[in-house]
Amino acid sequence: MHLSRNPDAPPTLRLLAWEMTRSCNLSCRHCRASAEHGPYTGELSTEEGKRLLNEIAALSPPSGGPASAHPPGFHPVVILTGGEPLLREDLYDLASWGTHLGLRMVMATNGILLTPEVVTRLKEAGIQRVSISLDAADQEKHDHFRQVRGAFEGALQGIALLKEGGLEFQINTTVTTWNSMELPAILEKAIDMGAAAHHIFLLVPTGRGRDLGEQELSPEQYEQTLRWLSGIRDQGRISIKATCAPHFYRIIRQEAHARGEPFTPQTQGLDAVTRGCLGGTAFCFVSHRGEVQPCGYLELMCGQVRDQGFKAVWESSPHLKRLRDFNAYEGKCGACEYLKVCGGCRARAYADTGNYMAEEPLCTYQPHQRDIKGGL
Repeated sequence: MHLSRNPDAPPTLRLLAWEMTRSCNLSCRHCRASAEHGPYTGELSTEEGKRLLNEIAALSPPSGGPASAHPPGFHPVVILTGGEPLLREDLYDLASWGTHLGLRMVMATNGILLTPEVVTRLKEAGIQRVSISLDAADQEKHDHFRQVRGAFEGALQGIALLKEGGLEFQINTTVTTWNSMELPAILEKAIDMGAAAHHIFLLVPTGRGRDLGEQELSPEQYEQTLRWLSGIRDQGRISIKATCAPHFYRIIRQEAHARGEPFTPQTQGLDAVTRGCLGGTAFCFVSHRGEVQPCGYLELMCGQVRDQGFKAVWESSPHLKRLRDFNAYEGKCGACEYLKVCGGCRARAYADTGNYMAEEPLCTYQPHQRDIKGGL
């Protein structure tokens, strides 16, 4: 894990999500950006987008070496997202440019705008994986959540086109109380369709998601859901990842320990070298206007790529430096022996308390350490 307790030493950037556009053809109930059809002013231009990609690639030169924060040959994953990135006409040009720079380019879409021609162009541009969200196992519930009739059928048609075109895809699911019981059915659908992975997102109440606060899982339901997910992961039927659910990385270690298994890259794969909340430590988000945030759900302005350049923001932002300082975490999180591998959801702490370093509000775990900062 390329993380440091020294907040002055910038860690490895492993993932970056770029909100290419905030315009969207859906109006999803949980949308962190409250995205609508738009248009939205001030979006990064094609040239500004290429400059951003140049700076990301420059953080890890192909030769590696002592000047690089990355292992030799490593390049960050760039997630082209929105809104709906397929509404941006220069998507293919920008994806091709990132591929030319050696970046691993992937894309998040709702699938509705995919056609055979679009899939071909995405492949030619070097897009290596596409994510499509399914938030229910049937049309009525999914369309209700996405607030557009036909969204479910459009997503399934898009998935079929990706499969036909030989472009790897994964299924994303945002979990709330109303669809948590459908997770097994959605998982089976993802496996049956040939998805490379199923990524579970636990609701963070930001954007329109604030109106769904009463549909957040309780801490006990949260823990139960993640333990179920850990069991699915251990079956090895499909790659499983929990997002905005950092407790998962505590749970999989606890359960491996209970089985007497070592938690190493040789036995556990990539899960042994990552952590739960990556916001500001290995991941960040760039908005359609070039604003840098620790993640899309944590609305902290860390800098502006137009004015400062991405590298300067990543290395020097006070907010990002604070997130990298494990001694600054408060409450149970600050005292927890799993801090380095979990970290708690900083966006959920911020939404709940206004303090992004406060303890994760949906965690049932009681740390073994006694010295809990923050007055607990």
